[in-house]
Amino acid sequence: MSTEALGGPRGRVVIVGAGIVGCSLADELTARGWSEVTVLEQGPLLAPGGSTSHAPGLVFQTSPSKTLTDFAAYTVRKFSALEVDGLSCFNPVGGLEIATSEERWADLHRKAGLAASWGVRAELLTPARCAELWPLLDQEKIFGGLHTPDDGLARALLASRAQLERATERGARFLDRHTVTGIEQEDGRVTGVVTDRGRFDADIVVSAAGFWGPRIGAMAGVPVPLLPLAHQYAKTAPLPELAGLNDPRTEANRPILRFQDRDLYYREHTDRIGIGTYAHRPIPVDLAEVPAYDDAPVMPSSLPFTAEDFAPSWEESVGLLPALGASHVEEGFNGVFSFTPDGMPVLGESREVRGFWLAEAVWVTHSAGVAKAVAEWMTDGRPSTDVHGCDLYRFEDAQRSPAYVAERGAQNFVEVYDVIHPLQPMERPRPLRVSPFHIRQRELGAYFLEGGGWERPHWYEANAGLAEGVQLPPRDAWSARYWSPIAAAEARVTRERVALYDMTPLKRLEVSGRGALAFLQRMTTNQLAKKPGAVTYTLLLDEAGGVRSDLTVARLAENRFQVGANGGLDLDWLLRHAPEGGTSPSETGGVHITDITPGTACIGVWGPLARELVQPLTRDDFSHGAFGYFKARQTHIGHVPVTAMRLSYVGELGWELYTTADMGLRLWDTLWEAGQRHGVIAAGRSAFNSLRLEKGYRAWGHDMTTEHDPYEAGVGFAVRMDKGEFIGRAALEGRSEETARRRLTCLTLDDPAALVMGSEPVFVDGAPAGYVTSAAYGYTVGRTVAYAWLPAAAAVPGTAVHIEYFGEKVPATVAAEPLFDPRMTRIRR
Repeated sequence: MSTEALGGPRGRVVIVGAGIVGCSLADELTARGWSEVTVLEQGPLLAPGGSTSHAPGLVFQTSPSKTLTDFAAYTVRKFSALEVDGLSCFNPVGGLEIATSEERWADLHRKAGLAASWGVRAELLTPARCAELWPLLDQEKIFGGLHTPDDGLARALLASRAQLERATERGARFLDRHTVTGIEQEDGRVTGVVTDRGRFDADIVVSAAGFWGPRIGAMAGVPVPLLPLAHQYAKTAPLPELAGLNDPRTEANRPILRFQDRDLYYREHTDRIGIGTYAHRPIPVDLAEVPAYDDAPVMPSSLPFTAEDFAPSWEESVGLLPALGASHVEEGFNGVFSFTPDGMPVLGESREVRGFWLAEAVWVTHSAGVAKAVAEWMTDGRPSTDVHGCDLYRFEDAQRSPAYVAERGAQNFVEVYDVIHPLQPMERPRPLRVSPFHIRQRELGAYFLEGGGWERPHWYEANAGLAEGVQLPPRDAWSARYWSPIAAAEARVTRERVALYDMTPLKRLEVSGRGALAFLQRMTTNQLAKKPGAVTYTLLLDEAGGVRSDLTVARLAENRFQVGANGGLDLDWLLRHAPEGGTSPSETGGVHITDITPGTACIGVWGPLARELVQPLTRDDFSHGAFGYFKARQTHIGHVPVTAMRLSYVGELGWELYTTADMGLRLWDTLWEAGQRHGVIAAGRSAFNSLRLEKGYRAWGHDMTTEHDPYEAGVGFAVRMDKGEFIGRAALEGRSEETARRRLTCLTLDDPAALVMGSEPVFVDGAPAGYVTSAAYGYTVGRTVAYAWLPAAAAVPGTAVHIEYFGEKVPATVAAEPLFDPRMTRIRR
């Protein structure tokens, strides 16, 4: 959303919630000139009784998510610069994570790499050094620790006050004791907020209500995928070991201590220790049972302490910190806060109710960073930080049910401190979404992982015999998880014969109507004004030229296009920009946008024998001359009507064959039976990822995001500046591959046996200079292939670099891309 929708930067904004997020957002908005900001709070100001009021204030910046790390880093910078009554709003005591198992010690090496990738200072420490930082530790029980000196404790209530006062000076008003009872709207836009003390006109309403977010969302008719859960926190009695150590105003000197092997963390409270635990059972909280502020014994978010849940955590704490054996829990509570199905915040504007925004499921750790991103989004039309992993529309419809949100939210609570592999799927609810081929895939022994609710085969045990004798380097325990040598055999068969790939989970949209071409031309970067039957690779950009997504657009008829997209965010973006909301065509040249994914299925038929397999099954000519690369046609494969597109994401000859879901199984069986004489196999995502990296194909969301422009990402060939206006075009004026200061760069590891997996730091001349986006062993080229963001000066073929993998510096070399078939002879034949 841009300020144009409000007629300039003077729209009336009502923020629901004066916790740390609401106060931070009011500060960020007023700093950008938006003075008509009202913040409504149901409790008293400065200690309103939500999660902010009881939060222990831990700020650990390092995360597998670059976005969350960026949010936390900004929170540290901002709160460090804020003071109230001479006391800083941030206490930089640092952080210390300790390992009591070999698995955790290895994971701390991985986290040190993540810290280097995202620009966070971190150092691995010996047990003795850990005990120097935390003398109460029993160093005999630990393998070592990870010290992050710039982490620390946010004083959330002070930071709320400081930002409230600044925003008030700029014209904002904060009103306490106002309970929101309704969100008014007209013609699909918010118009006001109703409270128990009156109504407030609004052009924008932001729900920053914390765990009350689902209640506020329901008033607007916007489901908020958030589960309130209780989390235990306790304080010990005063400890002699801490007597006189800490100033009562600052409370703590020692680092925040995390004992993640037992789901525990610790911080000092002057002469006591606070203990937080995730080791107990998930305790969902029914909002209907949360008391009002004046009815709560302490505060609404502070529920009675359940000592029986805490008992095992106390025993573990005494084992790690023996001095606690002479103490006891003096006070405790079960504090309510928010979890989502994937553990990320929920941000952005509702498409169905324009002007209604969410800034929910945000912990103190990320609060200022989230507020900055949302304020940029509201005032400039885009956040400077990539937020696709936080966007409300990242969830598919199948992931929005209350049952799904509850089950996944509870599981995220259980796993919050677990060592999570990047490929590790949730266990439940599964299977949720399956392609029509699922029954055949199970018969072939498919090993399924999950994404977007879809079951996705990664390899097939039926191909195990093909892997016998395949020579591969040994794998460490981490890279061997969710992997099988069968993937190597499937990749080889794809290169040598032919394989079937289930591409059903990829988002498919139909864009039709008399205005469809003009609309897509305005939305995308490449030239789409081609004859029916043409397929075009193109990009969606934001107004600043950042890559929102990459698409394949097939013109199937004069006014009908099929769009291969990356997910729900692409559908949302197109719907937001379509005339009449994209809901129906009109006589004057409207546009109709439909998500056809659930009703269709797709098989990728790829390999040098793909034509031999497909041609006998159709009466149409599938020769190269008659059916060229990046062409589409509607035809039949046996009895099955299909839309065939000559595309390949593995670098081999072949087609994507689309049909309706009811005909999907028949299509699979037809291809499978005909393919037996050609040695056809089913192949999975593991082989697919290896093959696409050898070919240099980008994966949006991993290799490129809105933080990168097309020339930096190596997809400038999909931009046609001479085709007319399109979103992002003005921002690209004067840019080129030559002007790019950083580049997505192909690397190959020098040692054929070395492995990396993604997100590792890349060192140039001994200093961290970038990070790996995607990596996989290239079974054709015989070594690991990695793509990484590097400064342009280092992105020169032949440049020597190092990638840090679990603490080891692995030599790698910048390579010219693509590594496989650079002349495209295998695809174009």
